[in-house]
Amino acid sequence: MEIEFRIVSPADAHLLERVAEDVFDAMPQPARIAAYLASPGHYLMVALLEGEIVAQAAAVVHRHVDQPTELYIDNLGVTPRLHRRGIAREMIRRLFELGRSVGCEEAWVGTEIGNQPARALYEGLGADGESFVMYVYEL
Repeated sequence: MEIEFRIVSPADAHLLERVAEDVFDAMPQPARIAAYLASPGHYLMVALLEGEIVAQAAAVVHRHVDQPTELYIDNLGVTPRLHRRGIAREMIRRLFELGRSVGCEEAWVGTEIGNQPARALYEGLGADGESFVMYVYEL
């Protein structure tokens, strides 16, 4: 099994036409893909197997005026048939490298309290979970 990892560029948007089951929460929309990939500091890493996206993670560089620049890793997903093969761990490792290369001093990722597989992955990478409350507003 030869997995190819890559950061998707606007020229690679066509890759998102072939996505395995449960990699994203919903199917990516062309206008959203274009806007995301055109935004500075926004990165979409994918794992490809025979031309099909089998995993993805979005990441955004978040700059502050009073705190270290951080890489926010969002919405990591791996198709269920390839769980527990090290794909997510490798994607996180590569995103950490990317973050360092663009000047990030920290990285963070969140998950639901009950998502034990994700928590095991993130804690296995050397971080302790923190509690916080998130509020979402429709605009």
